Amino acid sequence: MSNIPDNLKYSKSHEWVSVDGDTAKIGISDHAQDLLGDLVFIELPEVGDGVTAAQECAVVESVKAASDVYSPVSGEVVAINEAVVDSPEIVNQDPYGNGWLYSVKLSDSSELDALLSADDYSGVANEDH
Repeated sequence: MSNIPDNLKYSKSHEWVSVDGDTAKIGISDHAQDLLGDLVFIELPEVGDGVTAAQECAVVESVKAASDVYSPVSGEVVAINEAVVDSPEIVNQDPYGNGWLYSVKLSDSSELDALLSADDYSGVANEDH
């Protein structure tokens, strides 16, 4: 079973969110990176871009396929993880730590209520098998 930390929120499209005040750090779940396989390219939004919940905002490509990343929350991008652009394999190695993708200043924190708990996401991840 994939690693699903309890302290994060999740989207049905396999992104995770870590909230610190009014800022949310976002990445793809261990389950998602496992399904994709070895990542070879990552395209992230730019700092200053607006992202909208459930809308495409980034792309991750593996040797198998390209996959869109959907923002789990709306807001303004305040940071991107340049390290994963240069070394996409970091996401495979540490999806919840050094493999984060970008951070946003939340425009509507109530959107977090629509995200899944670790237990709920575990059920979604299991349906994929």
